[in-house]
Amino acid sequence: MRTFYRRLLTLMPRLGVHVTDLGPGTAVVSRRAPRLRIPLAQGADVLARDNGRWTVTDAGDDTWVVSRSKARAQQQQGVPSAKSVRLGDSGARLLLDPAALADERKLQLSAAEYLCHQHVAAMLEFYGVNCVFDVGANAGQYARRLRRHGYTGRIVSFEPTSGTFAKLQKAAENDPDWWVYNYGLGREDTASTIHTGWNSMNSVLPPSDYGKDRYLRFAKSETEEIQIRRLDGMMEKALDGIADPRPFLKMDTQGYDLEVFAGAGERVKEFVGLQSEVAVLRLYEGSPAMGEAVATYEAGGFGITGMYPVTREANTGRVIEFDCVMMRAEAAPATD
Repeated sequence: MRTFYRRLLTLMPRLGVHVTDLGPGTAVVSRRAPRLRIPLAQGADVLARDNGRWTVTDAGDDTWVVSRSKARAQQQQGVPSAKSVRLGDSGARLLLDPAALADERKLQLSAAEYLCHQHVAAMLEFYGVNCVFDVGANAGQYARRLRRHGYTGRIVSFEPTSGTFAKLQKAAENDPDWWVYNYGLGREDTASTIHTGWNSMNSVLPPSDYGKDRYLRFAKSETEEIQIRRLDGMMEKALDGIADPRPFLKMDTQGYDLEVFAGAGERVKEFVGLQSEVAVLRLYEGSPAMGEAVATYEAGGFGITGMYPVTREANTGRVIEFDCVMMRAEAAPATD
């Protein structure tokens, strides 16, 4: 004899409500498109709105990939939708599709970018950072990543070009602890010109011969008048209201990072860490080599905690630039 529960489920579709029966005593009720039950294994299922748009691929013990039609087409052709790779002894696994495996260079750079962001987030938390100076902010990509990785402290972003600064302002408008300034930072307070039209690679410095050979965008350039300020002159205002400031300095200024660092003067000792893009192969005329940049930061009391390739030559595999993360060891919290 059918129970009242079962009778009710049979009536609900007449009211425009979809019912997906999952077995004795269990059902999913929804007003939108009906759900379909797709078995994964014994005791495990996935619910999808349209079975024609989804595929389920076994990716190892107790792991499945649920993906859309592109992966389904690959699977129908006999190509596995994903490969599960164990990440050492971390307990984590990496899922790779055939397209990712086919482009080693792109995969390595993407992995390095992800690991760099994770490492920076971990260092900010471990060292108790409560103010990040985001120099060369562009449209705010770095600050948004910090927020996604859980950083809740103050961010002070600097972007000198007018068009990009407008985008930065828009990105920060609903975040009261993200402050933005329409300045570049450097060795002295001055006015200067910056090359524009190079997207995220705009620089005060001209391109090197190597840079011109590598990037077509350097063939044409316009310039814009900008204002440059010393970092030490901006710190008091930027740190206002923070009882025990523990600042971190991120620099991505296309060959101008050491000028920014010099502008901190003696107050560089207040920073518990920094991140700088250092060049193995120089894209800008007059920019420092990696060895010079790292030696300068080390002389300032910082030690390397991570190096992550940013760009590589496709034809040789050589790294062009690294993101270098450094921390002041004496600022590390005491541990038992």
